[in-house]
Amino acid sequence: MKRITTLFSLVAAVASYGQQNDPTVCHTPATEKFAMFASNKSFNKSHPNPIPFVHFSLAGGKMIKFKTAGAEGNGYLIEAKKKTNNWIFVFQEWWGLNDHIKQQAENLYNDLGNVNVIALDMYDGKVGTTREEAGKYMQEFKQDRGNEIVKGALEYVGKDARIGTIGWCFGGGQSMQAALNVGKQAAACVIYYGMPEENLDRLKGLSCDVLDIWGTQDQWINKDVTAKFEKNMADAGKKLTVKSYDADHAFANPSNPKHNKEITADAYKLSLDFLKARLK
Repeated sequence: MKRITTLFSLVAAVASYGQQNDPTVCHTPATEKFAMFASNKSFNKSHPNPIPFVHFSLAGGKMIKFKTAGAEGNGYLIEAKKKTNNWIFVFQEWWGLNDHIKQQAENLYNDLGNVNVIALDMYDGKVGTTREEAGKYMQEFKQDRGNEIVKGALEYVGKDARIGTIGWCFGGGQSMQAALNVGKQAAACVIYYGMPEENLDRLKGLSCDVLDIWGTQDQWINKDVTAKFEKNMADAGKKLTVKSYDADHAFANPSNPKHNKEITADAYKLSLDFLKARLK
């Protein structure tokens, strides 16, 4: 009986070791890991329904379509007044490509100077107006489709484009993924409280510097997530600038009760300076 018990313990230990070292168990892709938050009631409650807002473009912004491997991709495009190869890819929060994001795209266009800006529709036309809808869309999102959208946008802007990426919440993680997926055309990446990439092999292929902005009151994109990202970027030999604020998740969203106007202004200036320095 003792032999059987010992053998069972050994098998259990080996199985446990295998699970701990199985990349499918331990290394959940960043997008899937962030999508898991949508099933957390506290996370959902931290995202009140967005304040109704209608964006009217003063810079000639328009919705466009572009080819992808699947259905056509959508984007909100604002073209530079003078021809330039500098582009900003803007990535939505978990709500989708709503008018708040279109307004943010136009702010970046106005404040960065002579750049082209395209806010990519990662939900293929779906926009959440309630947190229940947003959570559903975020959980349904497939990174493979997101990669195809970015690839289609990359083909749309051309092989000579230099690309900066920026996004918030769900879009923060997508900003990181896009910077990895556009390869050597990546010029800069800005992440606002988004899930970073954890795969070292992928990070080693990153071609640009990263600015990571997060709030120390954030329960999800927290100190542990940030510390791990710092270590991984250092191990990959990549340059990362981290800026923390005494603020909560989604502090930069004006439709969120925890929006901090002063901190948002500081983070925005930091983002502009970071992007300008790398998109000359």
